[in-house]
Amino acid sequence: MRFRVLGPVSMSPRTPSAAKPRALLATLLVRVGEVVPAHSLIDELWGTEPPRTATTTLQVYVSQLRKILAEDGTAESTGGLLLTRAPGYLLQLPDREDDFDLPRFERLRTDGRTAYQEKDFALASTLLQEALGLWAGPALSGIPHGVRLESAAIRLDELRMEVLEQRIVADLRLGRHQELAGELLALANEHPLRETLHGHLMVALYRTGRGSDALRVYGRLRHSLVEELGVEPGPGLARLHERVLRRDPALDWRPLRPAPAVPRPDRGTPPEPAPRPAPLVLPVEAPGFVGRHEELAAGEKVLHGRTDQAPARVLAVSGRAGIGKSALALRLAHRSAELFPGGQLLVSLRGAHGRPLTTAQAEAAVLRRLTGDVPEGRPTDPGDPADRIRQALHGRRVLLVLDDVAAEEQIRSLLPPPEGSAVIVTSRRTPAALDGAEHLVLGAIRPDEAVELLLTAAGERIGDDTAAAAEIARLCGYLPLALRVAAAALTARPHTTAAALAERLRDERTRLGVLREGDLDLRSSLLTGYQEAGPAQQRAFRLLTLAPAPDFAGWTAAALLDTGPGAAEELTEELVRAHLLEARTGGRPPRYGFHSLLRVLAVELREAEAIKDGDGGRTRRAVERLCHAYLSLARYADGRLAPGRDWHLRPTAPTAPVRLDGAAVIGEGPLRWFQDEATGLVEAVRQAHAAGLWPLVWELADSATGYFHACAAWDDWEETHRLALDAALRAGNTAAEAAVRYSLGGLAWQRRDAHRALAHYTAAQRCFDRVRDRVGSARCRIGVADILLGQDRLGPAARRYGRALALCTSARDLWGGVAALNGLALVNLRLGRRETAMGQLAQCRRAAERLGDRRWAEYTRRTEARVSAASVRRPAPQAVEVRPGMWLIGPPPSRTPTPALAV
Repeated sequence: MRFRVLGPVSMSPRTPSAAKPRALLATLLVRVGEVVPAHSLIDELWGTEPPRTATTTLQVYVSQLRKILAEDGTAESTGGLLLTRAPGYLLQLPDREDDFDLPRFERLRTDGRTAYQEKDFALASTLLQEALGLWAGPALSGIPHGVRLESAAIRLDELRMEVLEQRIVADLRLGRHQELAGELLALANEHPLRETLHGHLMVALYRTGRGSDALRVYGRLRHSLVEELGVEPGPGLARLHERVLRRDPALDWRPLRPAPAVPRPDRGTPPEPAPRPAPLVLPVEAPGFVGRHEELAAGEKVLHGRTDQAPARVLAVSGRAGIGKSALALRLAHRSAELFPGGQLLVSLRGAHGRPLTTAQAEAAVLRRLTGDVPEGRPTDPGDPADRIRQALHGRRVLLVLDDVAAEEQIRSLLPPPEGSAVIVTSRRTPAALDGAEHLVLGAIRPDEAVELLLTAAGERIGDDTAAAAEIARLCGYLPLALRVAAAALTARPHTTAAALAERLRDERTRLGVLREGDLDLRSSLLTGYQEAGPAQQRAFRLLTLAPAPDFAGWTAAALLDTGPGAAEELTEELVRAHLLEARTGGRPPRYGFHSLLRVLAVELREAEAIKDGDGGRTRRAVERLCHAYLSLARYADGRLAPGRDWHLRPTAPTAPVRLDGAAVIGEGPLRWFQDEATGLVEAVRQAHAAGLWPLVWELADSATGYFHACAAWDDWEETHRLALDAALRAGNTAAEAAVRYSLGGLAWQRRDAHRALAHYTAAQRCFDRVRDRVGSARCRIGVADILLGQDRLGPAARRYGRALALCTSARDLWGGVAALNGLALVNLRLGRRETAMGQLAQCRRAAERLGDRRWAEYTRRTEARVSAASVRRPAPQAVEVRPGMWLIGPPPSRTPTPALAV
């Protein structure tokens, strides 16, 4: 069990989710080992107006904490006991500093001060920096503060500043003014009235040859003090200002000289001390780190122990830009500090403007940090840099964090580290070619963690509007960087609300522009991965946004990219390795999809490319290829799902530019294929309509009708066919209009809307007659007859079935003949003419068998058996299966014009 108060209050493996139990935990932790009276806890949690049930509620909170403490085993094994001791409660923890960050901080602070007083400034800097590394934000944050917690937080934050300033002084004594200048500039900006920090900044700037900047620092501070407090800088800072003005030589840094050895008669003069290696320290963690418990546990397992009976030396953390790789690596490094007494070191593998360092530059950067402050450009000792790095690491247990690695060859010479040391690599691409590395791929954080991050970073600005916080988290794709930018945007605009920010984020066209605040720019961060990809990968990244969301298959990529399946798979897998695309598996061949924010970026880039292209011709051609691919596969699947279904009614589209092997893609599962691709099919119809590809619109809509019918997907059926009807009318294609209206008539009949069905069938018949399509006209008559049969208007129904049968016979339309003959059989069955009906059903069965239509053949067998089983004296059955899988419940009263159908 681990406890943390130097930052957000937490305990692992699980922290209470509610604020008041966390506040109770914090109060007990800052007074660990003491009995805290119950009335003090009530005052801390509820202030001067506690509820009447405060004592009972406090007991509930204590019980919750005890339950969490017991989750890891017995009370002793969990590392703590929460006891009831009059007049309150006592939290006891064992003497293990690693379990509680506060006593460890106090010990490191004391040891650092001692080392400083003994003038061992290198050791003091290391110890004090290790103490600072325990902090993850303002003390006791993320909980409501009563009087005692507020006082404790102020005291701890002041101790942190004291340790920070003493570490800075130790580093100045060691001559690290070049490194300190940037850190102190940031600290002075964060604490604009803290004179000691400004004094240290002036010294660091002066010693790096920036005396004029040092004077400007003094001028800005003096102006702030006079304007805000009405006071002048203190005498110490004023004297420093005068010394900078006259360039006092005493301000120059001089290397420390070791104290002369004192001869001892009994042992002689001790040898010269060996030079102390450069202390290795990590940057302070960014505040507000939340979640990632599973990932941290996996990383600690690699760093702390053995994997597959071999020493674990390299942990590769990869993921898309903004996912929090560096933050996780820093958290892991700080939590594993005790394993690496030789120090921990972070080296960024990118230079100016984010350009990757070369191998030589990476080696030089690591070597400089390991061996001391060697200025850039100074000649170094001869020898292979990689060998010198290993020599510098020899005998030291060091953790090296190589941040933002661009490619394996950049760091291959640095791996593996010597025995006892370890390396954490962070990279936007998965460095799969690193031998012996354990890989940790980061995805988006969980929704609850995303909301917690928002509340931690901008809690007061969000207030109680948790619904808006949840929506912001969703629209940010649960991406940590996006969430931090959103929190910064709220903080920078006190006049806006979380709900208003959520509304601004809803528009995908402007979402990335909203997620920009100061130097935090989500678009720039996401663009880096795209810019490092090759031209083929960039083109694929743009074009694949035309694939339907949320995911798509490999053949979709092949169609959009106008390439073979193998090349398309290689391109998509390249994008997956670069974390520009996600591979989503589920027991079948992988499907691919975009993270929501990367999809927004890719759409932006595609549209910009279309504008550059002039008329968007590339996009239109890609859409056309995709639609032809869908059409080819949907026709194949439809033929397997419903053989013989109205194929001749379908107008023929132009020759498809994309040829796909339906058997290879769909196999023996046409229904499963339709279920996977139904969303994509509907989107393809929309895209074809938007692109003005009129024939493809009605062809695609028709190709999915069998699936829509089988799965009762009425809404998709109607949307696609409404677009198809519009396309047919725009194109002036009467044959297509007839086929679409005929299908809409069937849909209205399925929905029990006889009036609309009759209107569509009638309009479709007129169109078929205009184009002299006897088969289509016959099918429309069958549709009208079905409606009449449902209304129990048997005479008109029989006449239309008979006319349709004659037309189908003359046109040699076996399937239409089966449907018309089946309708006549049902009419005769209603009229009590069983023998006639049985004969017609037998003819239907034989015709269906000749067609190879197993559904209709089995349907006629079932109907024959059902009729045969009925008593001759009984009336016709009240429930009749009028088509395969479709039942007429009735007959309804003659005054009711709407059929009662159940599918």
